[in-house]
Amino acid sequence: MDIMIIVYAVLAYLIGSIPSGLIIGKTFFNTDVRQYGSKNIGATNTYRVIGLKAALPVFLCDALKGAAGVVLLSSYGPMYMILGGILAMMGHNWSIFLGFKGGRGVATGLGVLIALSPLVALIAFLVWGVIVYFTKLVSLGSIIAAALVPILMYFTGESYWFVGFGALAALFVIVRHWDNIKRLLAGNELKVERIKKD
Repeated sequence: MDIMIIVYAVLAYLIGSIPSGLIIGKTFFNTDVRQYGSKNIGATNTYRVIGLKAALPVFLCDALKGAAGVVLLSSYGPMYMILGGILAMMGHNWSIFLGFKGGRGVATGLGVLIALSPLVALIAFLVWGVIVYFTKLVSLGSIIAAALVPILMYFTGESYWFVGFGALAALFVIVRHWDNIKRLLAGNELKVERIKKD
């Protein structure tokens, strides 16, 4: 095996591990988002705690991490592009810099999806946006959009590698949202609304 594949794979994980929400919150807003709301480092909780001025750059940075994972291994073919994307998502969800804790992987997964199939990414994002707009439940939008990805990959004629990635990524997102699913079923899931910090 080309040694550079290993190097790029490790880099994909390390880039994914960069805790954008924590860094941006602490550096520019003197706030550790892990202390409030859902205590998650992702863009949704950053919005709850700080607002759009912090959530938007966190979202963009997290998405770029996913795209970077794909691009790093793009010269080796679809299987390795997918590997790079998955490793970036794993880094975000189980960051080496946070004791193997992290976010839910939605924005990072979107970045991976944009790099692999922009059309599918756009459709999934629009579905997510409509659900979140009407329900204010980011978790619900994320779960449904993720579940649609492999279906969209198939019907837009993407390769079976990409369809397989879509199925794996959907499982990834759903598993990471398991607690959210239980709260959704119980009717007490947190909505995407600003909160007051103590």
